Amino acid sequence: MFAILYYDFGEKRVAKALKICRKYLTHVQNSVFEGEITEANLKKLKYELKSKMNEEEDSLIIYTFQNMKYSKREVFGKEKNTTDVII
Repeated sequence: MFAILYYDFGEKRVAKALKICRKYLTHVQNSVFEGEITEANLKKLKYELKSKMNEEEDSLIIYTFQNMKYSKREVFGKEKNTTDVII
């Protein structure tokens, strides 16, 4: 499946969230990540992030898509992290 994730964590927890997200998805911009992920890894990602967040202050939003057949991605300005495949 394909996922888009973004978070808003407090200053003390934001570095931990960044490190966790980078294990599973591609860092697109600031607190935004996207990429292909398995159901099992998505479950792990959610568990790890929830264990680091303060639900009174932080937020986490994840969109999941079974496929990207009807989607279109547009980037305006500088793309911060490309997902080019190097062979």
